[in-house]
Amino acid sequence: MNARTDLSVLAVPDLSFATIASGICVPYVECGEGEPLVFVHGSLCDYRYWSAQTAALSQHFRCISVSLSHYWPASEACIQAEFGWQTHVAEVAEFIAAIDLGPVHLVGHSRGGCVAFHVAREHPRLVKTLTLADPGGPLQIEGMSDASLPAATNVLRARVAELIDSQQIDAGLELFVDSVSVPGSWRKSPVAFRTMAIDNAGTLPKQFRDPLPAYSCDIARDVKCRTLLIDGQRSPRMFRNNVEKLAGWIDQAERQTISGASHGMNVSNAGAFNRLVHAFASC
Repeated sequence: MNARTDLSVLAVPDLSFATIASGICVPYVECGEGEPLVFVHGSLCDYRYWSAQTAALSQHFRCISVSLSHYWPASEACIQAEFGWQTHVAEVAEFIAAIDLGPVHLVGHSRGGCVAFHVAREHPRLVKTLTLADPGGPLQIEGMSDASLPAATNVLRARVAELIDSQQIDAGLELFVDSVSVPGSWRKSPVAFRTMAIDNAGTLPKQFRDPLPAYSCDIARDVKCRTLLIDGQRSPRMFRNNVEKLAGWIDQAERQTISGASHGMNVSNAGAFNRLVHAFASC
């Protein structure tokens, strides 16, 4: 697969829906056969974010990618559900149970990495292996002050929310996407990614009001399954720090870094990312 993949050139499977225990109807796509490989998206994304993975890895696995509540194409019931990482953790667990998937190979990116991490912690019987790509959230280091995002990050996010709330969508998305990747990323993004991000722009202010929990050594010890931590060589420092610490804190963890990649590694460096996931889940 080319180093840079435009999601628009990949065939998208038919959209399905699963009604879970909480009453939410979860949109998802699936293709392929074999052991289930479930993908959880992060900020500004939905099931479409994983098109480069489901297209390639469905040759070996039953690939399933979901859209969390409030993300496109959210139904009225999904929008009425409380927006929050804890809600999303429960949704993913209920989804795996609703379509009788477990245990699964669970893959999460960015904010979705935090969700997947807590699914593995709270529902160990549902997760066979865990892959976290640039997992989002602050770190709690023993002996240091309470974990929180840097002040500059909070100021930037407040500005992003202000821009989006005032319908300056493109400006807000450019500011946010460039901050979690590298400058110029938004303008260089494939059309399909930009479309997806615009469809989900309204979730960003909600997300900023729902800070992710901190990772700590004690909490990470609760993850008992084999875990793969992936970061990009050019990913922002906070993501690389998370990968480094979690790789040491989780008992059965290994770390891989994708050369030349930044935060959107599964899109910009899809071939390398897919090879890592395939090799890990096949062991």
